[in-house]
Amino acid sequence: GVAARTLPGAQALASAARRGGIRVVLASDRADPALGFVDAVVPAGGRLVASVRGLQADGAVVLLVSDNRPALGASDCGLGVYREEDPPAWGADLLIGTDLESAALILAGVGTARQVDRDSGVLAAGGSGVGAVAALQAPPAQACARGQAASNSAGAIAFGLGVWRARQLLSRPVTPAVSTVPWHLMPTALVLDRLGTSVEGLSSAEAAARAKGSSGANEPLHSSLPSAFIDELANPLTPVLAAGAALAAAVGSRTDAALVAAITATSALVGGVQRVRTERALAELTARSAIGTRVRRAGAERLVTAEDLVPGDVIVLRPEDVVPADCRLLTAEGLDVDESSLTGESLPVAKDPAPAFASQITERTSMLYEGTTVSAGRATAVVVATGPATEVGRSIATARQAAPVTGVEARLTSLTKAGLPVAFASAAAVAGAGLLHGRRLTDGLASAVNLAVASVPEGLPFLANAAQLAAARRLADHGALVRNPRTIEALGRADVLCFDKTGTLTDGNLQLSAVSDGRRSLPVERLPAPHKEILAAALRATPPARQAEPMAHQTDRAVAAGARRARVSVNRGAPRWRRTDTLPFDPCRAYHATAGRTSTAGRTPHGLLLSVKGAPENILERCHFLRTDGRPIPLDGAVRKELEATIEELASAGRRVLAVAERTLPPDEDLSDEAVDGLVFLGFVILADQVRTGAAPATARLRQAGVQTVMLTGDHPATADAIAARVLGAEHRTVCTGPELDELDDGQLDALLPTVDVIARCGPHHKVRIVHAYQRLGKVVAMTGDGANDAPAIRLADVGIALGQRGTPAATAAADLVIGDDRLETIVTALTEGRAMWTSVRTALAILIGGNLGEVAFSVLASALTGAAPLSARQIMLVNLLTDLAPALAIAVRRPGEDTGEQLLQEGPQRSLGTALTQEMMLRGITTTLGAGLAWGAARLTGTRRRAGTIGLASVVGTQLAQTLTSGVDRNVLTAALGSAAVLVGIIQTPGISHFFGCTPLGPIAWGITLASITTASLLHSALPPLAQLLANTGWLSSTAGKEPQGTTGPASPRPFEAALAPLEQFLRAVHLMEIPQPAE
Repeated sequence: GVAARTLPGAQALASAARRGGIRVVLASDRADPALGFVDAVVPAGGRLVASVRGLQADGAVVLLVSDNRPALGASDCGLGVYREEDPPAWGADLLIGTDLESAALILAGVGTARQVDRDSGVLAAGGSGVGAVAALQAPPAQACARGQAASNSAGAIAFGLGVWRARQLLSRPVTPAVSTVPWHLMPTALVLDRLGTSVEGLSSAEAAARAKGSSGANEPLHSSLPSAFIDELANPLTPVLAAGAALAAAVGSRTDAALVAAITATSALVGGVQRVRTERALAELTARSAIGTRVRRAGAERLVTAEDLVPGDVIVLRPEDVVPADCRLLTAEGLDVDESSLTGESLPVAKDPAPAFASQITERTSMLYEGTTVSAGRATAVVVATGPATEVGRSIATARQAAPVTGVEARLTSLTKAGLPVAFASAAAVAGAGLLHGRRLTDGLASAVNLAVASVPEGLPFLANAAQLAAARRLADHGALVRNPRTIEALGRADVLCFDKTGTLTDGNLQLSAVSDGRRSLPVERLPAPHKEILAAALRATPPARQAEPMAHQTDRAVAAGARRARVSVNRGAPRWRRTDTLPFDPCRAYHATAGRTSTAGRTPHGLLLSVKGAPENILERCHFLRTDGRPIPLDGAVRKELEATIEELASAGRRVLAVAERTLPPDEDLSDEAVDGLVFLGFVILADQVRTGAAPATARLRQAGVQTVMLTGDHPATADAIAARVLGAEHRTVCTGPELDELDDGQLDALLPTVDVIARCGPHHKVRIVHAYQRLGKVVAMTGDGANDAPAIRLADVGIALGQRGTPAATAAADLVIGDDRLETIVTALTEGRAMWTSVRTALAILIGGNLGEVAFSVLASALTGAAPLSARQIMLVNLLTDLAPALAIAVRRPGEDTGEQLLQEGPQRSLGTALTQEMMLRGITTTLGAGLAWGAARLTGTRRRAGTIGLASVVGTQLAQTLTSGVDRNVLTAALGSAAVLVGIIQTPGISHFFGCTPLGPIAWGITLASITTASLLHSALPPLAQLLANTGWLSSTAGKEPQGTTGPASPRPFEAALAPLEQFLRAVHLMEIPQPAE
């Protein structure tokens, strides 16, 4: 057929637009265009000008890539496309010919320009504010010069930042153009010639040269420490802190400004070091779990990683191999490929090297695509695309780049935005109080600026990253490797866990326990001759064991090992048997069939012996005879029911049952699925797998934590139910099968799944559909798997978990979490770490935000009484370092206590970061204000202002540290708290350092006042939760309040605090500090 082809670079263009937050609109007259990366379609041709005008009328700024001259002139920015033989599109602002990669670079520049514009707006506003303050503080003759210097400095910083971002843009690798060469249509000889290779593969020198030419294209960028440091500075708090430092310098507090800069830089440096370490650890993990492939180099096979492949390499593929790149088939022997990860099609696709005349990927039988899995057969293929140039790479590149912000990130963003108005409001209150007490505006302004700057929690940006990284490291100690620390956050939200039976609930060590002829089951150690012939037939229907390649399926390994124990060979009952053909196991067929030639003329007088082993219900359907006393008799309905009852009885005892059958295969009949019929039933082989002792307690803990557990297995329903009875322990269990799910539509499936405990006869395509259904229900799904066919479901799940001991490379590559020991207990440990992260982050956030609220409230109240802030900027920053950053970080990274495991499992995003967080912040703020206020008030009555400020400082730190120690103590938290207290005492009591921080050494009476106030506040702490709950429920700090009750209608009434700060919020949005993203075209 004929299909439209896109120009090279179209996907790169869409990818650049996604990164820049730009909508992609396609101008086309086709009702259903084949391009899947567009957001909307508008009329083209003669109506394109009207389409552009319509978009502009909707408020969009339109950048048009076209050859339509009138439309290019009507657009806001026109990129003219034209072929060499056509006249240029002179109505365009820029002519690019057919080079869409240039257009992609321009779009990438648009996103960067937007960022520079936002940064410049913030710097301009900050520079103007700093200039105004500097002018007020300066002598009249120098006022203009100082104001202009501040504005010029801001402009210079903005210019330098723009240059740096431009360099970043140029250093970013451009998404490679998609090859439009129709490899699937070309004969293999032409493909090899076009790629400059041969069936013997490339030479090592040529492969190295090609790899060097494409270096960096396929490799992820690794941050250096300087770049990571700068990235950590790129958070909403940095401009505020920078402007605050400049304001502090403008009002004469240059040392305070230096301290703010030093603290900000230290926080960014710690975050940068953590980011670099994380990337290195993930790179090591990726290297260990990289997909290996066999490649021919100058005729010799060698094992390399997928990242080492280059176009022109010839690779060799075998069953269960993951296709490492997009390839054109050269040879194939019975090749079936699972393309479900790419196309969603659950059935394997037969492949053939012959040219395929097809426009759709699903019909290109001569091609293999990256990430798909070889189900059966062998092949050689030549690599035509690697890395981001593959179909999978293109899908990732053209997908929307911005992941939905959930959980911790969303909460931190709201807290950051809420903290800015609080800082500005507190500064305004302090300045106003100074004016009311007759102080000069310049003096009050200096105190207000210092309070606003010091009240911003500098450690907020990297707090969650530190918690997730620490949890990932602890899980590594348990043998669970986390690919991305963000997985921890998702684990904490998981409420559905789907897991395999084999290896997770059981030991995963299947053993042949007995053989049955349908009437009598006998153990392997005491098999008579007829039963040994059944086992021999099962062994013939088993793939051959190769020294270099262990058997893929545990059932095959168990049958082979059991036959060795019973001293049974393939020749028993079939002398000189020799394998001639094989029909490999496939989940859709649920059996393995083998054809072999034997010398027993009476047994196979006209051809070959067909031996089949597989799921009993599938095999019995294909059996027409039953062997009794060495001869076949018809298999009637009564005998069939007896055999089905035997299967049910064995399966209900928790055994895995496989049926064995044979028949003569005529010489003119090929081995195929249709040929596996008219079989003679021989008997059953019975396998056993012991349930792990810790599986039942682990499952019970998960269910108590509100996590629905669903056991997925390919076993018989009775076998699955027997195992579930021992593990789940529930009297009433809901067991269904994969075929039953196939009969349900999506609505019926959605109604059934919340009540299901076990799904038997579950195939890979069932797992994909189950994950989709749970996600439709709003559930966060964790899926475990080990086989290559499990990879699509693992990749689709919110948390994909691969079982490391038995996992295939495909499953490991698709997983977010790799469990090294395959134990359900380790999965529970991972979930506990996820839930523990939520409660640790909640406590750490309460320390940071609640402590700052207490400091601000104490400063505002004291200023209202005296007209001056009791604590200087240096002192508040010292508080932040001693009571906020170090203890909060220690709590965020602490190890969850063993005695609190059950409580931690009850945690979650809504419980941890909802109203509970708001109440805890309020409680800490009130307690801190109370302790500091009592100490400062008593000190003002008995001593000087400087002494009262020092006592207030010591009480603020002491009260917060006391609350920290009551939040759960481990060695790191205790060390951080005691260390902070010791540093505080040392600073206060050392004369020179004490003077630098605006303190004075304290005597016994002063320390007595401090300790008494701390003790009083700590004792009253337990009585203050009702007040904290009352304040939290009023929603006065709207951005940090819990979730609103559902079901309310009508517009929300403005809260008093929110209404008071509305003008300030409008100003912040005007200078892009609280920008609301707007759509672009």
